[in-house]
Amino acid sequence: MTRPPNLLFIMADQLRADYLGCNGHPSIKTPHIDALARRGVNFTRAYCQAPVCGPSRMSFYTGRYAASHGASYNGVPLRVDERTLGDYLRPLGYRVGLVGKTHMKRDDDGMARLGLDPDSSRGVLVSQCGFEPYERDDGLHPDQLANPDLPYNRYLREQGYEGANPWHSVANSAEGNDGEPLSGWYMRHSHLPARVQEAHSETAYTTNRAMDFIEEAGDSPWCLHLSYIKPHWPYMAPAPYHAMYGPEDILPAVRSDAERERPHPVVEAFMGHGESVEFSRDEVRERVVPAYMGLITQLDHHIGRLADFIEAKGLRDDTVIVITSDHGDYLGDHWLGEKELFHEPSARIPMIVVDPRRGADASRGSCDDRLVEAIDLVPTFTDLAGGDSRTLDHILEGRSLTPLIRGESVADWRRYAFSEADYAWRPARMELGLAPDEARAFMVTDGRWKYVHYANYPPQLFDLARDPGEIVDLAHCDDCRTVRGELEAALNEWFRARRLRTTISNAEVERRTGTAHKRGILFGAW
Repeated sequence: MTRPPNLLFIMADQLRADYLGCNGHPSIKTPHIDALARRGVNFTRAYCQAPVCGPSRMSFYTGRYAASHGASYNGVPLRVDERTLGDYLRPLGYRVGLVGKTHMKRDDDGMARLGLDPDSSRGVLVSQCGFEPYERDDGLHPDQLANPDLPYNRYLREQGYEGANPWHSVANSAEGNDGEPLSGWYMRHSHLPARVQEAHSETAYTTNRAMDFIEEAGDSPWCLHLSYIKPHWPYMAPAPYHAMYGPEDILPAVRSDAERERPHPVVEAFMGHGESVEFSRDEVRERVVPAYMGLITQLDHHIGRLADFIEAKGLRDDTVIVITSDHGDYLGDHWLGEKELFHEPSARIPMIVVDPRRGADASRGSCDDRLVEAIDLVPTFTDLAGGDSRTLDHILEGRSLTPLIRGESVADWRRYAFSEADYAWRPARMELGLAPDEARAFMVTDGRWKYVHYANYPPQLFDLARDPGEIVDLAHCDDCRTVRGELEAALNEWFRARRLRTTISNAEVERRTGTAHKRGILFGAW
């Protein structure tokens, strides 16, 4: 039998889809990612299921929408009964490891109810989103929350850097004229180089640890989730990447005066957040966006280094590589900072799949503009590993990408992609006077039109073909009434189609249907 491929699942935190050379950015340098796109399929219309780290990742790892798995925001535990990628791959003989970030909050109450010890072998997997935590690092370590024994902190001290939390004081801070740390948490310092040498930076270290995992994995097939923390803030790049780009290299913000003068109420509330106020200033963008771009080019360099390592190990032809992100970054577009809402800079993600095997030759080097969702990766990995995702259709809500990767004709590919937001924890909710369970929003797109439903507020509608910048809201346009009705109906149907019966397969339901009398249960008999 043919050995199933290794699976290298690379995620970059907060990487916009349009900030790659292969996706059309005119000035950013991403030669290694671009080369991988030429070796595989570049899915150019991929969407995350929730434009925030935690819920997006839980959808990536479960293959289910946030409305189904319930971990709707950062810090909301993933229920102990939810299956994740490791639960599908380990029975197929895979070692499933993690290097980097998951942003998963474990279900302590559920584990206690089941008497599951978090330090037991099973408890560790449940606590770590189904991954073997080869090295987990969620990457947000301000001094008041820092763990001095964080492996990366220990590593930095071994390299001669001092301090209780060198993640902050060295890797994510610059240096003032008198040698004092200038914290990367303050965006005014983003144009300065981080105090850490590039070879000791977080991105370099994470890549090294991925190589360590691959070196140790041996001959058994493995899946490695390599989850980079950058280019997520703090926007602090080491030399020479801090100075690789300048204001002349950044694209103008996609926004209009009309958006600020006549905003949608929910969007207006998000415009009032501190990060949005700051990113609305050109001075801020001219410092932060070049640093963001530098972090992406640094990431690209280390992905190239990892690809060379895989080739040197003789694994190039046996390793499927996926490059994606959990969500984007507004960077001042639409007068917004951060993510969370559904404009393209926030909700659309890169999705490049490289299958080096002969069966994928038909799609090699192509761009595929069919709608793809983050939840598609679990069924895809399951199929690539030799399983059959169709037997899991009572649980998984994504669709396997394997037919698209193989260049097969798929007549019934999805018509719509969906995303959702739970902004109960954000100041916008209080500004709007909403109760926690009212701060919900949902997006549906058919690729041409994008419709956003807000609880308690009017919807939004954008024509992505004629208005790719999503400047003009057409929700109240009489000529768009039919389109609006179609997308409302699609969203309602999506709500009704959630996979809620997860403990028994559809095949078993089919087998049992109408067999009560055969099994001696004679209800209704005369």
